[in-house]
Amino acid sequence: MDVDAPFVPVRGIIFDKDGTLFDFSTTWEAWAAAFLRRAAKGDEGLAERAGAAIGFDLLRGRFERDSVVIAGTPVEIAADLGPHFPELSQDVLLVLLNQEAARAPQAEAVPLAPLLTALRARGLALGVATNDAEAPARAHLADAHVDAFFDFIAGSDSGFGGKPTPGQLLGFCAQTGLPRDSVVMVGDSTHDLLAGRAAGMRTIAVLTGLAPREVLAPLADAVLPDIGGLPAWLDRAVPA
Repeated sequence: MDVDAPFVPVRGIIFDKDGTLFDFSTTWEAWAAAFLRRAAKGDEGLAERAGAAIGFDLLRGRFERDSVVIAGTPVEIAADLGPHFPELSQDVLLVLLNQEAARAPQAEAVPLAPLLTALRARGLALGVATNDAEAPARAHLADAHVDAFFDFIAGSDSGFGGKPTPGQLLGFCAQTGLPRDSVVMVGDSTHDLLAGRAAGMRTIAVLTGLAPREVLAPLADAVLPDIGGLPAWLDRAVPA
Protein backbone atom coordinates (compact mmCIF):
# COMPACT_ATOMS: atom_id res chain seq x y z
CA MET A 1 0.00 0.00 0.00
CA ASP A 2 1.26 3.48 -0.80
CA VAL A 3 1.82 5.10 2.60
CA ASP A 4 1.68 8.56 1.00
CA ALA A 5 -1.77 8.00 -0.54
CA PRO A 6 -4.78 9.68 1.11
CA PHE A 7 -6.46 7.45 3.69
CA VAL A 8 -9.67 5.84 2.42
CA PRO A 9 -11.86 4.20 5.08
CA VAL A 10 -12.77 0.55 4.52
CA ARG A 11 -16.43 0.30 3.59
CA GLY A 12 -16.61 -3.21 2.16
CA ILE A 13 -14.94 -6.61 2.35
CA ILE A 14 -15.14 -9.29 -0.30
CA PHE A 15 -14.10 -12.78 0.72
CA ASP A 16 -12.88 -15.80 -1.14
CA LYS A 17 -14.79 -18.87 0.07
CA ASP A 18 -12.65 -22.01 0.22
CA GLY A 19 -9.57 -21.64 2.38
CA THR A 20 -10.87 -18.29 3.65
CA LEU A 21 -14.39 -18.60 5.04
CA PHE A 22 -14.05 -22.37 5.20
CA ASP A 23 -11.04 -24.57 5.87
CA PHE A 24 -9.81 -25.81 2.50
CA SER A 25 -8.55 -29.28 3.39
CA THR A 26 -11.61 -30.40 5.34
CA THR A 27 -13.95 -29.51 2.49
CA TRP A 28 -12.08 -30.34 -0.66
CA GLU A 29 -10.13 -33.45 0.32
CA ALA A 30 -13.44 -35.15 1.16
CA TRP A 31 -14.97 -33.79 -2.06
CA ALA A 32 -12.11 -35.02 -4.24
CA ALA A 33 -12.12 -38.55 -2.85
CA ALA A 34 -15.92 -38.83 -3.15
CA PHE A 35 -16.04 -37.39 -6.66
CA LEU A 36 -13.19 -39.49 -8.05
CA ARG A 37 -14.59 -42.75 -6.73
CA ARG A 38 -18.07 -41.86 -7.98
CA ALA A 39 -16.85 -40.97 -11.47
CA ALA A 40 -14.56 -44.03 -11.65
CA LYS A 41 -17.44 -46.37 -10.69
CA GLY A 42 -15.34 -48.44 -8.35
CA ASP A 43 -12.17 -48.57 -10.46
CA GLU A 44 -9.67 -47.50 -7.80
CA GLY A 45 -6.77 -47.36 -10.27
CA LEU A 46 -8.70 -44.99 -12.53
CA ALA A 47 -9.68 -42.86 -9.55
CA GLU A 48 -6.02 -42.58 -8.52
CA ARG A 49 -4.89 -41.63 -12.04
CA ALA A 50 -7.63 -39.04 -12.40
CA GLY A 51 -6.74 -37.67 -8.99
CA ALA A 52 -3.13 -37.25 -10.05
CA ALA A 53 -4.33 -35.21 -13.04
CA ILE A 54 -5.84 -32.62 -10.69
CA GLY A 55 -3.05 -32.73 -8.13
CA PHE A 56 -4.78 -34.98 -5.60
CA ASP A 57 -3.15 -38.03 -4.03
CA LEU A 58 -6.09 -40.35 -3.44
CA LEU A 59 -4.11 -42.78 -1.29
CA ARG A 60 -2.96 -40.06 1.12
CA GLY A 61 -6.10 -37.96 0.71
CA ARG A 62 -4.05 -34.80 0.11
CA PHE A 63 -3.71 -32.08 -2.50
CA GLU A 64 -0.45 -30.95 -4.02
CA ARG A 65 0.18 -27.24 -3.57
CA ASP A 66 -0.07 -26.64 -7.31
CA SER A 67 -3.39 -28.50 -7.68
CA VAL A 68 -5.86 -26.91 -10.10
CA VAL A 69 -8.54 -27.41 -7.45
CA ILE A 70 -6.96 -24.85 -5.10
CA ALA A 71 -7.71 -21.81 -7.24
CA GLY A 72 -9.13 -23.17 -10.48
CA THR A 73 -12.70 -23.10 -11.75
CA PRO A 74 -14.90 -26.18 -12.24
CA VAL A 75 -14.43 -25.75 -16.02
CA GLU A 76 -10.65 -25.97 -15.60
CA ILE A 77 -10.94 -29.00 -13.31
CA ALA A 78 -13.27 -30.75 -15.76
CA ALA A 79 -10.82 -30.11 -18.60
CA ASP A 80 -8.01 -31.84 -16.69
CA LEU A 81 -10.26 -34.76 -15.76
CA GLY A 82 -11.77 -35.18 -19.23
CA PRO A 83 -9.07 -37.47 -20.74
CA HIS A 84 -9.60 -39.96 -17.90
CA PHE A 85 -13.36 -40.12 -18.44
CA PRO A 86 -13.78 -40.04 -22.23
CA GLU A 87 -17.30 -41.44 -21.95
CA LEU A 88 -18.39 -38.28 -20.10
CA SER A 89 -18.88 -34.96 -21.83
CA GLN A 90 -17.51 -31.79 -20.25
CA ASP A 91 -21.06 -30.74 -19.42
CA VAL A 92 -21.74 -34.02 -17.60
CA LEU A 93 -18.45 -33.74 -15.72
CA LEU A 94 -19.37 -30.22 -14.63
CA VAL A 95 -22.73 -31.42 -13.33
CA LEU A 96 -21.05 -34.22 -11.36
CA LEU A 97 -18.39 -31.87 -9.99
CA ASN A 98 -20.96 -29.35 -8.81
CA GLN A 99 -23.27 -32.00 -7.35
CA GLU A 100 -20.45 -33.44 -5.26
CA ALA A 101 -19.21 -29.96 -4.31
CA ALA A 102 -22.62 -28.99 -2.95
CA ARG A 103 -22.48 -32.04 -0.66
CA ALA A 104 -18.91 -31.46 0.53
CA PRO A 105 -18.58 -31.04 4.31
CA GLN A 106 -17.80 -27.54 5.50
CA ALA A 107 -15.59 -26.53 8.42
CA GLU A 108 -15.74 -22.83 9.25
CA ALA A 109 -12.29 -21.26 9.43
CA VAL A 110 -13.56 -19.37 12.50
CA PRO A 111 -17.12 -19.13 13.87
CA LEU A 112 -18.59 -17.19 10.97
CA ALA A 113 -21.86 -15.80 12.30
CA PRO A 114 -20.31 -13.84 15.21
CA LEU A 115 -17.55 -12.46 12.99
CA LEU A 116 -19.89 -11.44 10.18
CA THR A 117 -22.29 -9.90 12.70
CA ALA A 118 -19.44 -7.80 14.08
CA LEU A 119 -18.36 -6.69 10.61
CA ARG A 120 -21.92 -5.77 9.70
CA ALA A 121 -22.17 -3.77 12.91
CA ARG A 122 -19.33 -1.62 11.57
CA GLY A 123 -21.52 -0.74 8.59
CA LEU A 124 -19.49 -2.81 6.12
CA ALA A 125 -20.88 -4.30 2.94
CA LEU A 126 -19.83 -7.94 2.54
CA GLY A 127 -19.41 -10.15 -0.50
CA VAL A 128 -18.12 -13.53 -1.66
CA ALA A 129 -16.10 -14.10 -4.83
CA THR A 130 -15.23 -17.74 -5.46
CA ASN A 131 -13.90 -19.80 -8.33
CA ASP A 132 -16.34 -22.49 -7.26
CA ALA A 133 -19.64 -22.49 -9.14
CA GLU A 134 -22.34 -20.24 -7.70
CA ALA A 135 -24.87 -22.95 -6.78
CA PRO A 136 -22.58 -25.00 -4.52
CA ALA A 137 -21.17 -21.77 -3.07
CA ARG A 138 -24.65 -20.63 -2.08
CA ALA A 139 -25.39 -24.11 -0.71
CA HIS A 140 -22.27 -23.99 1.49
CA LEU A 141 -23.11 -20.52 2.82
CA ALA A 142 -26.73 -21.50 3.45
CA ASP A 143 -25.68 -24.69 5.26
CA ALA A 144 -23.54 -22.52 7.55
CA HIS A 145 -26.52 -20.14 8.02
CA VAL A 146 -24.48 -17.13 6.88
CA ASP A 147 -25.75 -16.47 3.35
CA ALA A 148 -27.94 -13.58 4.51
CA PHE A 149 -24.90 -11.62 5.69
CA PHE A 150 -23.68 -11.10 2.13
CA ASP A 151 -24.75 -8.38 -0.28
CA PHE A 152 -23.11 -10.17 -3.22
CA ILE A 153 -22.22 -13.80 -3.98
CA ALA A 154 -20.50 -14.69 -7.25
CA GLY A 155 -19.07 -17.92 -8.59
CA SER A 156 -16.97 -18.50 -11.66
CA ASP A 157 -20.16 -19.17 -13.65
CA SER A 158 -22.04 -16.04 -12.51
CA GLY A 159 -21.11 -13.95 -15.54
CA PHE A 160 -18.16 -12.03 -14.06
CA GLY A 161 -15.38 -14.48 -14.94
CA GLY A 162 -13.08 -16.10 -12.42
CA LYS A 163 -10.07 -14.96 -10.42
CA PRO A 164 -7.32 -13.80 -10.93
CA THR A 165 -9.26 -11.46 -13.25
CA PRO A 166 -11.14 -8.78 -11.27
CA GLY A 167 -14.65 -9.13 -12.74
CA GLN A 168 -16.31 -10.54 -9.61
CA LEU A 169 -14.76 -7.85 -7.42
CA LEU A 170 -15.83 -5.09 -9.78
CA GLY A 171 -19.32 -6.61 -9.79
CA PHE A 172 -19.38 -6.27 -6.00
CA CYS A 173 -18.47 -2.60 -6.30
CA ALA A 174 -21.12 -2.03 -8.96
CA GLN A 175 -23.81 -3.68 -6.86
CA THR A 176 -22.91 -1.92 -3.61
CA GLY A 177 -21.92 1.42 -5.12
CA LEU A 178 -18.59 1.37 -3.27
CA PRO A 179 -15.41 2.80 -4.76
CA ARG A 180 -12.75 0.16 -5.35
CA ASP A 181 -10.21 1.69 -3.00
CA SER A 182 -12.68 1.43 -0.10
CA VAL A 183 -12.95 -2.36 -0.47
CA VAL A 184 -10.64 -5.06 0.87
CA MET A 185 -10.20 -8.44 -0.85
CA VAL A 186 -9.50 -11.29 1.58
CA GLY A 187 -8.23 -14.63 0.32
CA ASP A 188 -5.87 -17.55 0.75
CA SER A 189 -4.38 -17.83 -2.75
CA THR A 190 -2.39 -15.74 -5.18
CA HIS A 191 -5.44 -15.79 -7.49
CA ASP A 192 -7.42 -13.94 -4.81
CA LEU A 193 -4.72 -11.36 -4.18
CA LEU A 194 -3.98 -10.79 -7.86
CA ALA A 195 -7.68 -10.20 -8.47
CA GLY A 196 -7.75 -7.70 -5.63
CA ARG A 197 -4.72 -5.85 -6.96
CA ALA A 198 -6.19 -5.80 -10.48
CA ALA A 199 -9.40 -4.33 -9.06
CA GLY A 200 -7.52 -1.56 -7.25
CA MET A 201 -8.38 -2.89 -3.80
CA ARG A 202 -6.40 -3.48 -0.66
CA THR A 203 -5.62 -7.15 -0.13
CA ILE A 204 -5.37 -9.36 2.95
CA ALA A 205 -4.01 -12.90 2.87
CA VAL A 206 -5.06 -15.60 5.32
CA LEU A 207 -3.23 -18.84 6.09
CA THR A 208 -6.23 -21.20 6.25
CA GLY A 209 -5.60 -22.51 2.73
CA LEU A 210 -2.56 -24.34 1.36
CA ALA A 211 -0.39 -21.40 0.27
CA PRO A 212 2.38 -20.43 2.71
CA ARG A 213 3.04 -16.93 4.03
CA GLU A 214 6.11 -16.40 1.83
CA VAL A 215 4.05 -16.94 -1.33
CA LEU A 216 1.20 -14.65 -0.29
CA ALA A 217 3.01 -11.83 1.50
CA PRO A 218 4.38 -10.04 -1.61
CA LEU A 219 0.82 -9.54 -2.88
CA ALA A 220 -0.83 -8.63 0.43
CA ASP A 221 -1.14 -5.50 2.52
CA ALA A 222 -1.35 -7.82 5.54
CA VAL A 223 -1.13 -11.54 6.26
CA LEU A 224 -3.38 -12.89 9.03
CA PRO A 225 -3.60 -16.38 10.51
CA ASP A 226 -7.32 -16.41 9.69
CA ILE A 227 -10.24 -14.04 9.11
CA GLY A 228 -10.78 -13.79 12.85
CA GLY A 229 -8.05 -11.16 12.82
CA LEU A 230 -10.02 -8.77 10.61
CA PRO A 231 -11.61 -6.63 13.34
CA ALA A 232 -8.20 -5.93 14.90
CA TRP A 233 -6.74 -5.19 11.46
CA LEU A 234 -9.57 -2.77 10.75
CA ASP A 235 -8.89 -1.00 14.04
CA ARG A 236 -5.20 -0.67 13.16
CA ALA A 237 -6.02 0.53 9.64
CA VAL A 238 -7.66 3.70 10.96
CA PRO A 239 -5.07 6.48 11.23
CA ALA A 240 -4.54 8.08 14.62
